[in-house]
Amino acid sequence: MNEWKVICRVQDIPVLGSRRVARPQGMDVAVFRNDQDEVFALLDRCPHKGGPLSQGIVFGSSVACPLHNWTVGLDDGCAKTPDQGCTPRFQVKVEGGMVALNAHELATLATELTRPIAGPARQTA
Repeated sequence: MNEWKVICRVQDIPVLGSRRVARPQGMDVAVFRNDQDEVFALLDRCPHKGGPLSQGIVFGSSVACPLHNWTVGLDDGCAKTPDQGCTPRFQVKVEGGMVALNAHELATLATELTRPIAGPARQTA
Protein backbone atom coordinates (compact mmCIF):
# COMPACT_ATOMS: atom_id res chain seq x y z
CA MET A 1 0.00 0.00 0.00
CA ASN A 2 1.36 3.40 -0.99
CA GLU A 3 1.42 6.30 1.44
CA TRP A 4 1.00 9.71 -0.15
CA LYS A 5 2.33 13.02 1.12
CA VAL A 6 0.20 16.03 0.23
CA ILE A 7 2.46 18.71 -1.22
CA CYS A 8 0.18 21.56 -2.27
CA ARG A 9 -2.97 22.46 -4.18
CA VAL A 10 -2.87 22.23 -7.97
CA GLN A 11 -3.53 25.98 -8.14
CA ASP A 12 -0.39 26.61 -6.04
CA ILE A 13 1.70 25.45 -9.02
CA PRO A 14 1.86 28.14 -11.72
CA VAL A 15 0.38 27.15 -15.08
CA LEU A 16 3.35 26.24 -17.31
CA GLY A 17 5.56 26.40 -14.24
CA SER A 18 6.72 24.48 -11.22
CA ARG A 19 7.47 24.48 -7.54
CA ARG A 20 10.22 22.69 -5.66
CA VAL A 21 9.74 20.18 -2.87
CA ALA A 22 12.68 19.95 -0.46
CA ARG A 23 13.62 16.55 0.94
CA PRO A 24 15.58 15.77 4.12
CA GLN A 25 18.09 13.83 2.02
CA GLY A 26 18.89 14.25 -1.65
CA MET A 27 18.03 16.90 -4.18
CA ASP A 28 14.71 18.70 -4.42
CA VAL A 29 11.84 17.36 -6.47
CA ALA A 30 10.31 19.66 -9.08
CA VAL A 31 6.52 19.47 -9.44
CA PHE A 32 5.27 20.82 -12.78
CA ARG A 33 1.86 21.89 -14.11
CA ASN A 34 1.11 22.22 -17.80
CA ASP A 35 -1.63 24.20 -19.54
CA GLN A 36 -3.96 21.18 -19.33
CA ASP A 37 -3.64 21.14 -15.51
CA GLU A 38 -1.69 17.88 -15.68
CA VAL A 39 0.83 17.55 -12.85
CA PHE A 40 4.21 15.79 -13.09
CA ALA A 41 7.18 15.36 -10.75
CA LEU A 42 10.86 14.90 -11.59
CA LEU A 43 14.13 15.16 -9.71
CA ASP A 44 15.15 18.82 -10.11
CA ARG A 45 18.21 17.87 -12.16
CA CYS A 46 18.63 17.82 -15.93
CA PRO A 47 20.26 14.59 -17.18
CA HIS A 48 22.75 16.66 -19.22
CA LYS A 49 24.69 18.91 -16.85
CA GLY A 50 22.44 18.90 -13.79
CA GLY A 51 20.59 22.14 -14.50
CA PRO A 52 17.59 23.01 -12.29
CA LEU A 53 14.58 21.84 -14.31
CA SER A 54 12.27 23.74 -11.96
CA GLN A 55 13.60 26.95 -13.56
CA GLY A 56 12.89 25.73 -17.08
CA ILE A 57 10.05 26.56 -19.45
CA VAL A 58 7.14 24.09 -19.48
CA PHE A 59 5.42 23.41 -22.80
CA GLY A 60 3.00 20.59 -23.51
CA SER A 61 4.30 17.61 -21.54
CA SER A 62 7.95 18.73 -21.61
CA VAL A 63 10.29 21.16 -19.90
CA ALA A 64 13.26 22.97 -21.44
CA CYS A 65 16.33 22.97 -19.21
CA PRO A 66 17.37 26.57 -18.48
CA LEU A 67 21.09 25.84 -18.96
CA HIS A 68 21.37 24.31 -22.42
CA ASN A 69 17.75 24.09 -23.62
CA TRP A 70 17.55 20.30 -23.52
CA THR A 71 13.94 19.12 -23.77
CA VAL A 72 12.98 16.65 -21.04
CA GLY A 73 9.68 14.74 -21.03
CA LEU A 74 7.64 15.39 -17.92
CA ASP A 75 5.90 12.03 -18.23
CA ASP A 76 9.08 9.92 -18.33
CA GLY A 77 11.98 12.21 -17.31
CA CYS A 78 13.90 11.40 -20.51
CA ALA A 79 15.62 13.82 -22.85
CA LYS A 80 14.12 14.10 -26.32
CA THR A 81 16.10 13.00 -29.37
CA PRO A 82 18.81 13.76 -30.36
CA ASP A 83 19.75 14.24 -26.69
CA GLN A 84 19.99 11.24 -24.36
CA GLY A 85 19.62 10.52 -20.68
CA CYS A 86 16.89 10.52 -18.05
CA THR A 87 16.21 12.05 -14.67
CA PRO A 88 14.19 10.14 -12.05
CA ARG A 89 10.41 10.53 -12.19
CA PHE A 90 8.18 10.54 -9.10
CA GLN A 91 4.62 9.25 -8.87
CA VAL A 92 1.98 11.96 -8.53
CA LYS A 93 -1.61 11.69 -7.38
CA VAL A 94 -4.13 14.52 -7.72
CA GLU A 95 -7.35 14.20 -5.74
CA GLY A 96 -9.80 16.95 -4.87
CA GLY A 97 -7.42 19.55 -6.25
CA MET A 98 -4.61 18.42 -3.93
CA VAL A 99 -1.23 17.20 -5.23
CA ALA A 100 0.44 14.30 -3.42
CA LEU A 101 3.71 12.47 -3.99
CA ASN A 102 4.55 8.90 -3.04
CA ALA A 103 6.09 9.16 0.45
CA HIS A 104 8.39 6.15 -0.03
CA GLU A 105 9.79 7.58 -3.28
CA LEU A 106 10.35 10.96 -1.64
CA ALA A 107 12.37 9.28 1.10
CA THR A 108 14.39 6.88 -1.04
CA LEU A 109 14.42 7.63 -4.79
CA ALA A 110 17.66 9.13 -6.13
CA THR A 111 18.79 10.40 -2.72
CA GLU A 112 22.41 9.75 -3.71
CA LEU A 113 22.34 12.09 -6.73
CA THR A 114 23.79 15.59 -6.42
CA ARG A 115 23.95 18.62 -8.67
CA PRO A 116 27.32 19.06 -10.39
CA ILE A 117 29.39 21.97 -9.10
CA ALA A 118 30.26 24.49 -11.80
CA GLY A 119 33.61 26.17 -11.98
CA PRO A 120 37.24 25.14 -12.23
CA ALA A 121 38.18 21.58 -11.43
CA ARG A 122 39.26 21.08 -7.86
CA GLN A 123 42.58 19.50 -7.11
CA THR A 124 42.78 16.87 -4.46
CA ALA A 125 45.82 16.47 -2.26
